[in-house]
Amino acid sequence: MNPDAVEEREVVAMAWPRDRGHVHLILWIAVLALLLSACKAKQAVAPVESTAAIEVQQPDWVAARPVTSMAYIGIGVASKARPDYQEAAKKNALNDLASEISVTVEGNSLLYTLDRKYKFDEEFTSTINTSTKERLEGYELVDSFEDRDQYWIYYRLDKSEHARIKAERKQKAIDQATDLYGRAKAGLSKGDLRSAFDLDLRALIAMKEYWGENDQVTVEGRSVPLANELFNDLQRMASGVRLAVLPERCVVDWSNRFKRELLITATYGEGARALPQLPIIIEYPGHVGKVTESRNTDAEGRARTTVQRLDLTAPAPAVVVRLDMDALVSKDLDPAFTAPLIGSLTATEAHVPIDRVMPKVFFKGEESNLGQRLSDAPLALAIKEELTATGFRAVDRAAEADLIIEMNASTREMGESNGFFTVALDEVLKVSDRRSGEVVHESGKQGIKGIQLDYRKAGIDAYKKAAQDLRNDLLPAMINTLLQQ
Repeated sequence: MNPDAVEEREVVAMAWPRDRGHVHLILWIAVLALLLSACKAKQAVAPVESTAAIEVQQPDWVAARPVTSMAYIGIGVASKARPDYQEAAKKNALNDLASEISVTVEGNSLLYTLDRKYKFDEEFTSTINTSTKERLEGYELVDSFEDRDQYWIYYRLDKSEHARIKAERKQKAIDQATDLYGRAKAGLSKGDLRSAFDLDLRALIAMKEYWGENDQVTVEGRSVPLANELFNDLQRMASGVRLAVLPERCVVDWSNRFKRELLITATYGEGARALPQLPIIIEYPGHVGKVTESRNTDAEGRARTTVQRLDLTAPAPAVVVRLDMDALVSKDLDPAFTAPLIGSLTATEAHVPIDRVMPKVFFKGEESNLGQRLSDAPLALAIKEELTATGFRAVDRAAEADLIIEMNASTREMGESNGFFTVALDEVLKVSDRRSGEVVHESGKQGIKGIQLDYRKAGIDAYKKAAQDLRNDLLPAMINTLLQQ
């Protein structure tokens, strides 16, 4: 036997067990790989099962609203498609919570009085309720929940805690309002109505959350509903202002050039205490529309104004002086609350009739056609008709007049063409103050043409055109100059 062959068989025989063990190892690895693959397959399926489980496993408070007599409940939901879904859900939840808190308007409350007497609209009441919702305190987060599409949040406010916080906050508001009311009284006693009005209004705004509730307090030994007392005090101030105007009738005429200075005095109460720095408004009809002026009284409660550039054609014209209610309201106060309150107050007004005395006028001058004097004076007649319609008074003697109106006009031949004759008219209009001799207005036109079959008729035609031109152009300008000095 070949030794080499024997050795080779031994090597092969010795290697077989090692190869068989290796095969077993490979088999074990394969089995483990299959097991791991199966586990991964199960894990890949698991999230789907978990999501499905979450979608159906909603908290009870999402499926059915909790019911309790011990707390107010607020649940809000928002779509997760919006970027601020959490904040939106919270806002909805707090609005839901606030809606559970019943608001009853009591019979002796300010809100009841305002609605009954002044018919305040729902928007005003809604504004008050909205401000109350924004002051919710003491609520707690109970739970939140979300799925793939929506987000829920659940708040709760203990009723006893809410009552405690509200009572504490209301007492602070009453204390603040009472203090402001006392300061307003002190200011008014010194004649400072402007500050007193502001303090009363601030006191009333401090109480706005409780305008629908009973707020009985003791003031100067009297038991009064505080908000009503504050509102009534504002009304007393607004209607208690006395506005006196001198002169009592505003007479405007040519002698004062249709201007008149008025002296206004503002006082308050039976003692007629002067009201310094009081804002007032003065109104009267102006020739280009209503004139509105704002003034503040001086340290003695007085103000002056000059009535001028009037609309002298207005029916029953008058100067109206009234308290400027809007100017009494500080700019830092919310107009959503102050505007309806101020609008419901009645303020005193002073009415001063305007007596218009139109000027007396005397006419003179000469109108001629081609050197022949026109006895009917067509241009002077047109002026007289227009001025009389406006209210001017024509007189026969110059000594009785305020104004002397002089109209001079003449015509001249311009030539003939194809059987038509042309004449030109030149006119000069002058108005003078009879007392001073001052010329207050002067106008005229040159070369107003008339065309007819002869020169005389052409001159008459020129006068007709000049009369129409006077009515349309020269006279309106003259009247405006005279009345709006």
